[in-house]
Amino acid sequence: MEFMKANDIRKKYLDFFKSKEHYVKNSFSLVPKNDKSLLLINAGMAPLKNYFLGIEIPPSKRMATCQKCVRTGDIENVGRTARHATFFEMLGNFSFGDYFKKEATSFAWEFVTKILKLDEDKLWVTVYEEDDEAFDIWKNKVGVSEERIVRLGKDDNFWEIGNGQGPCGPCSEIYIDRGKEYGCDDPNCKPGCDCDRFLEFWNLVFTQFDKQVDGSYKKLEHPNIDTGMGLERMACIMQGVDSIFDIDTMKQIRTKICEISGKKYNENEKTDISIRIITDHLRAITFMVSDGIVPSNEGRGYVLRRLARRAIRHAKLIGIDKKFINDVANVVIDVYADGYEDLVTNKDYINKILKMEEEKFNETLDTGINILNSYIEDAVKNNDKKIKGEDAFKLYDTYGFPLELTIEIAEEKNCSVDKEEFENQMQQQRERARNARAKGTDIGWKDEISSLDLSVKNTEFVGYDSLEIENSIQDIIFEKEIVDEALQGQEVILIFDRTPFYAESGGQVGDIGQISGENFKIIVNDVKKSTNGLYLHHCIIEEGRVKKYEKAVLKVDKDIRFAIKRNHTATHLLHKALKIVLGDHIQQAGSLVSSDRLRFDFNHFSGMSKEEISMVEKIVNEQIYNALSVKTEVMSIEDAKNTGAMSLFDEKYGDIVRVLSIGDFSKEFCGGTHVTNSNDIGMFKITSEGGVASGVRRIEAITGLKVYEYLLGEERLIDTVSNIIKSSKENIEKRITEVVEENKSLDKKLKQIQNESAKNTLDTLIKNAKQIKDVKLITYSYENMQDDVLRDIMQEIIDKTENTIVIFSNVITETGKLSFICMVDKALIPKYNAGKIVKEVAVTTGGNGGGKPNMAQAGGKDISKISEAFAKAKEFIENI
Repeated sequence: MEFMKANDIRKKYLDFFKSKEHYVKNSFSLVPKNDKSLLLINAGMAPLKNYFLGIEIPPSKRMATCQKCVRTGDIENVGRTARHATFFEMLGNFSFGDYFKKEATSFAWEFVTKILKLDEDKLWVTVYEEDDEAFDIWKNKVGVSEERIVRLGKDDNFWEIGNGQGPCGPCSEIYIDRGKEYGCDDPNCKPGCDCDRFLEFWNLVFTQFDKQVDGSYKKLEHPNIDTGMGLERMACIMQGVDSIFDIDTMKQIRTKICEISGKKYNENEKTDISIRIITDHLRAITFMVSDGIVPSNEGRGYVLRRLARRAIRHAKLIGIDKKFINDVANVVIDVYADGYEDLVTNKDYINKILKMEEEKFNETLDTGINILNSYIEDAVKNNDKKIKGEDAFKLYDTYGFPLELTIEIAEEKNCSVDKEEFENQMQQQRERARNARAKGTDIGWKDEISSLDLSVKNTEFVGYDSLEIENSIQDIIFEKEIVDEALQGQEVILIFDRTPFYAESGGQVGDIGQISGENFKIIVNDVKKSTNGLYLHHCIIEEGRVKKYEKAVLKVDKDIRFAIKRNHTATHLLHKALKIVLGDHIQQAGSLVSSDRLRFDFNHFSGMSKEEISMVEKIVNEQIYNALSVKTEVMSIEDAKNTGAMSLFDEKYGDIVRVLSIGDFSKEFCGGTHVTNSNDIGMFKITSEGGVASGVRRIEAITGLKVYEYLLGEERLIDTVSNIIKSSKENIEKRITEVVEENKSLDKKLKQIQNESAKNTLDTLIKNAKQIKDVKLITYSYENMQDDVLRDIMQEIIDKTENTIVIFSNVITETGKLSFICMVDKALIPKYNAGKIVKEVAVTTGGNGGGKPNMAQAGGKDISKISEAFAKAKEFIENI
């Protein structure tokens, strides 16, 4: 066995299976496509589910991939064990009803013995205890010694989807004997033993059953092969190391972290754990951001944020106090560039997103420490000097504080943490996550339409060239059941083997129109796709009675279709214009193309300026006026990539794709419908730009006659404003400026009047202060005061007195809006906290709020309870 780099193992694997007539597919995105049961791709077969089920047609009956995967279920073990990781690469070869056990086992054995050159005498295999067929193949066809074939039970060698129904079957695993020094004292030790001697590295799943609802196993007509070999684990074997953190790719990342921190690896176990955590997490988040995931507080964005913040926290634990993430991410990009070109393409974008998250968390970290200090104060006050477990968990879950960091800071103040309650809270969270996963795992395999016994297996779309055709109705679905006929007024789904109606896909909405025959008239309200590619015409029968197999004329509403085409072609122009103005990191994150507007979501780290929006509009309109030819070509995916056509990160593409070219300006993969010349779009206008999630922006825009209607509306608005301010349209800007200046002047005068009026009561307020222990409390109710005036008064009181807390209420009489402001003398902090005080006050009136320890604001609701609220403040302060 010779030393082999991880990148070389990946290449040799894919090249080997290419030589065995497999279609080698680049890794799918970590973001699942059309699969709500997964948050992130977590296995090599996950993106291929529908191929296994026959719901979608694979590009080839033989495929091989090296799939990026992320799992966070055992995140607490990452860095503490030799093999746990959040991100990993899964090598896999797959057969969709083509070859089966004989070929799968022979391919695997040839690869590990001839290509990797592993010693056959050290290799063992396991089979399911009832799978005599697999045992015989390994022994008599492959030639493995019977003594090194082990039968194991269902827990070890039978794969199925949790407790759910769907494809499943027995499996065989290949093990390597690492030597007696790794084993136990049992002379009969073999695979299946709990010791570390035998290491499993390749799992071959023989998917030959379909588990039914009643728990029975039905034989599949076309059994499949699904294999998985962890690249990192195989690299450990080929490089003679025990930990994935010692393989060449991981070691390069690890070395950079040691360089930045000034720490040496293998000198201190606690430090080593942090180094391994940072190594793993930064590798994971670099790949996640490259696939369009951005940090957020929910879903996969939360997974990304949690990993990033965990890495930053451990960096601080080993003495890294400066920004470091980009330096490490760039090493990840360099290390994996050969296998994943998109990392290099997206390098600037990855760096910008991760830099922003690092800066944001450094600010959050300070907030978290302040909150932790308040918990420590409460613990000292309670005399038990123990921080509540639920508070420690809140710090962990909300602010990204690990328990270790909370304990460390607490111990510096001679306090402890209720670890038992913390673990209880953690377990509850795991249970919630486990239940959510379990609920999601059993769905998504089959939709209700695909499971019906339909006449049609596939729908051919002919709507690129024809908007009206004659065809026969193949299936009628009413209330989720196949029926032979349907009556006037019923809402049905009609299925044809050919249709001119476009089904909702790629952001483009489905067509509408009519279906008519000799005895019926049907309105088509929408068209969608089933998971197995059938076009589902959602209709209402307007007149007559319709029967299965009747002839019908299918007619798409051409005006609506043309409006959709204008907007769809405009999205392609918009996409390219955004890359020109904002940078090549721009990636489409979603879209909606309808007849009245277009919506385009894209990954970007900040809002667009007015100048940037104007530049994008100008570029798009220039391309419209240039009357560029729009053409679509059908070609192989490899040829398409060679032309430089852009593809979307989360789209699945078959071997044959459609490429849309708009002159020499834009070239993208697209299966939608488009105009034939950019001039057909007419005009393009952005109506809004804003954020929809962290790192995701959204543009809404219109084209054609909608722009004309928009401009008419703007003109009416200008006329209305001109009448209100009594100005001509030509002088409207000058007149508005004058009105604004007049208002500023009046506002300034009002503030002066309010200030003078309030200062007249200043001495009276100070004189009437209530003494509560070591604090003077001043409360007063105002009406129609400006907030900054009230803050000025408060500050003057604080400056003139000592140990004072001031609380004012303010009611805007016109609207009935109630608010409270509280200011605390800095000498009284941290014992007295303005945020906590004002919250108690506001809650009494049905409101809420908070703020900083020295000054805070809150909103109230019940004006009649202002006096009661002030009394509550007095009581709250007395009890501190």
